[in-house]
Amino acid sequence: MPRAVLGGLLGGIAMWIVGFIFWGTPLSLIAVTGTGDAASASVQAALAQHLGPTGSGAYPIPWPGTPSGTQMYGQGPVAMVLFNAHGFALPDTAALISGLILGIVCALLLAFVLVRVTVGMSFGGRVTVVGLFAVAITAYSQLGQPIFNHAPWGYFVYLWISEVAGWLAAGAVIAWLLPKPVVAAATPAEAPLE
Repeated sequence: MPRAVLGGLLGGIAMWIVGFIFWGTPLSLIAVTGTGDAASASVQAALAQHLGPTGSGAYPIPWPGTPSGTQMYGQGPVAMVLFNAHGFALPDTAALISGLILGIVCALLLAFVLVRVTVGMSFGGRVTVVGLFAVAITAYSQLGQPIFNHAPWGYFVYLWISEVAGWLAAGAVIAWLLPKPVVAAATPAEAPLE
């Protein structure tokens, strides 16, 4: 169990590093579409005026809960605005620390699962198990957004790739630290002839 805990801790750090590479560097600009300063200022002012009084939240625009809103939704354009009424520094140190803690907790859970379900498996077998689960779970949750909610494909494909890479990094570290499978010694009758 100590190797699983160490693997979870180091795996969480590996997951965090991969996440930082994808989202804390200019590489993240691949996933988003930029606007100019004038357009950004106009949209920010409109957000503050219209959403500021109602507070932080996820806002489908237009609101589809009325007959008029449903009609406007069908005509487009539409948006899902993840609105934060308060600004924050970029990069946000508190989010980086919280993200590291989340990565460690998730990797510890992964380590405990791998200890139980991959007994006797090789490093490659363990990483394969992690990879298959990472692809399956994150594909549904992230690639489902463009399918079910008509969200932008580029952003969610990038997010999906970053999550799979993070899980694979954590899984590889954990698999490396878990006890290696025991190979039975050959009996004299099974020993190769020279």
